[in-house]
Amino acid sequence: MATPLTATRALSALRAAGMDVVEVNSWETHNRNHMGPWGPVYGVIIHHTGPYSSQAQMVGMCYNGRSDLPGPLCHSVIDKQGTCHLVGWGRANHAGRGDAGVLAAVKAETILPADRSATADGNPHFYGAELINRGDGVDPWPEEQLDAAARWAAALCREHGWSERSVIGHLEWQPGKIDPRGFSMDDFRARVAKLIKEDETGGAKPPASGTSPAKPSTPKPIPPPYPGAQAFGPGKSNESILLLGKHLVRKGFGRHYRVGPSRTWGEADRLNVADFQRAQGWTGLDADGYPGPETWRRLWS
Repeated sequence: MATPLTATRALSALRAAGMDVVEVNSWETHNRNHMGPWGPVYGVIIHHTGPYSSQAQMVGMCYNGRSDLPGPLCHSVIDKQGTCHLVGWGRANHAGRGDAGVLAAVKAETILPADRSATADGNPHFYGAELINRGDGVDPWPEEQLDAAARWAAALCREHGWSERSVIGHLEWQPGKIDPRGFSMDDFRARVAKLIKEDETGGAKPPASGTSPAKPSTPKPIPPPYPGAQAFGPGKSNESILLLGKHLVRKGFGRHYRVGPSRTWGEADRLNVADFQRAQGWTGLDADGYPGPETWRRLWS
């Protein structure tokens, strides 16, 4: 049994796990807590989204919900590039009713029984991640996505002192569910266990009493080649725009994105670039929101 993590602590844990995180709108306070308490929490549930037209559309739906099910529909959406989109924090409409025996096994971290009934409400007791995948058994699971999902689960387990047995799939919780389809939850739990073990055994040792810890050196990121001004602007769509958007978010200049960056140039990209340019002390045409070579270089400095 555990008190749910605060949004701030969860965000720190995910970033410490090396995740690429995008904060969507007011995710920290976006929840269904008015429907009942959130917590105590016992574990995490992994889902797949099902059919989708675009990743941005699916992130938006998981934030806003559907006509028959109000959002948020999970806490995190993990896309095929391994980016974690935070869409809510608190009670979310993701788990629904599942097997009370499964809930008891997760609490005790013992072998899961078959899910045969739907009598226990999981929404107060589980963190939930939606992994973008059509769930048809054909849509691929990129390694970047599976690694990010395992890091997400391991980070939350680590914060609570849980083992990988606190991680289950939706299909193991609620009768009739098939998600996540396309990989084994036993294999996924093995990934989580390895990440938890690596953190326990591979971290830096605490300094001896009376000494100051050595500050690790952080190498500067190497900027990718500037793609040229022609890569940016209305009607443009390419990987450089996505790369630019993700790095703007990492630098703290992503406030205009509603559902995170994409490959297609939009007004949010221009406004975020302009914010970064003004933060350099630039004005006028030097802060027009279109990245030139110096803007590009400074983003990675």
